[in-house]
Amino acid sequence: MRYRDRVGLPRRSPVEASPADYGLAFEPVAIPSGDLTLAGWFVPAERAPDDGHAARRGRGPAIAIVHGWESNRGRTFAHVRYLHAAGFHCLVFDVRGHGDNPEERLPVSVPEFGADAVAAARWLLERPEVSAVGLLGHSMGGAGAIAAGAAEQRIGAVVSISAPADIVRMTRRTFEMAEMRIPAAIATPLAWLTARVLLMPRGDSMAEASATAAAAIYRGPLLILHGEQDRAVPVAHVELIAQAARSTRGAADAPVETLVLSQFGHRWLYEAAEARRAVAAFFARALAGPVAPDVAGFLAAECVVERPAKPIYGFGAMPAGPAEPTTAP
Repeated sequence: MRYRDRVGLPRRSPVEASPADYGLAFEPVAIPSGDLTLAGWFVPAERAPDDGHAARRGRGPAIAIVHGWESNRGRTFAHVRYLHAAGFHCLVFDVRGHGDNPEERLPVSVPEFGADAVAAARWLLERPEVSAVGLLGHSMGGAGAIAAGAAEQRIGAVVSISAPADIVRMTRRTFEMAEMRIPAAIATPLAWLTARVLLMPRGDSMAEASATAAAAIYRGPLLILHGEQDRAVPVAHVELIAQAARSTRGAADAPVETLVLSQFGHRWLYEAAEARRAVAAFFARALAGPVAPDVAGFLAAECVVERPAKPIYGFGAMPAGPAEPTTAP
């Protein structure tokens, strides 16, 4: 049973790209996360783009980018490119068990993605050139980013892309993706049991692995993006997370924003200028810079980015499935 043997244990992929490939100055960094040290790159903003005020070098907001399941920091540079173009410092790093980090013997799930995202945010907050920190995460990294926001109040804003609402729904969907023929009547209970077993070795709770539970705790600015054609995480997860976040917010709390792109699936939403504009403007508004939100959005939208030349499909709990279309979705 390949699924049973591999569930929760990411298949590492090599880090093949670097900031130098895009002409960006960077600093290799080591980020402490509990007993671990995570490999990363810090890409400083060259300067805040001129929006009518004197350009400021150095101090400004930073965004930590959290990759998804079985990805790595080298595959997040589309986000770095447009956010850097808008004047943000950027940090990319490998979540435990991914990229250049050693293999994990215990299962990895949303709580571990969240813990490593918290570590990245705290590392950034110690940098003298960083004035505020936001998180951007994709898929499980998106769920981890929301969990991190709930755990660390100094995280100023969160963008979650293609995130699963909770581990039970996510596990049941992996059954379907693995073409496991499980009767509908027992699929959800079995998914709950599988998720519980997955979390037990680290002592994580079901709530700690739930983006909806974390969204109900997090009070900061939240932007949720999703592709309407997502076959891995159905688009209905957007409203599940958004409703949970809104259910506990009052008039004085930050708003919850959503953006659904009709022509996109699970990946590569950054290819849409609308998405790049929304993300950069959101962060500039929430983090007070580095420029006015409309300027940040314009600069990000103008920075054309594309998906990796060698996309990775499937996940290690099952044989690789059919590739997604080469064009949206």
